[in-house]
Amino acid sequence: MISNLTIRVAHIPEELLEIEKIRRVVFQVEQGVEQDLDFDGLDEICDQLIAYLNGECVGTARIRYLDEKTAKIERLAVLGMARGQGIGQKITEKALEVIASKNIPEVLINAQEYVKGLYQKLGFQQEGEVFEEAGILHVKMRKNLIC
Repeated sequence: MISNLTIRVAHIPEELLEIEKIRRVVFQVEQGVEQDLDFDGLDEICDQLIAYLNGECVGTARIRYLDEKTAKIERLAVLGMARGQGIGQKITEKALEVIASKNIPEVLINAQEYVKGLYQKLGFQQEGEVFEEAGILHVKMRKNLIC
């Protein structure tokens, strides 16, 4: 159990630099994603989550609202030194709480294929075939928050 982990909706624009730093390391440096694909101009219209471990910013995700019924969790990233502790799962759980609090019934994720098990544990179902996005294999996943 991680007792010194805090995850919350980020204060924008104050914490946007920290979020961008994490995404730059994880997506551009580690995974080779082009900067323009990651920073797509939509960050300002999304809820951004930020995770602090021992007071240090280690993870992030954003929630983009597609319409009044559907939200999409995107750009989930955890720094290498903080991986393997369940932080990605905790960030996703927090994102689901935020989405549910807005009475949005459906959540989508284009999950990188190698981490789809994380989302399946949280009740997401894979839809369709594996596809490539930014040179990385992904699967579309969906979860209904209202049964």
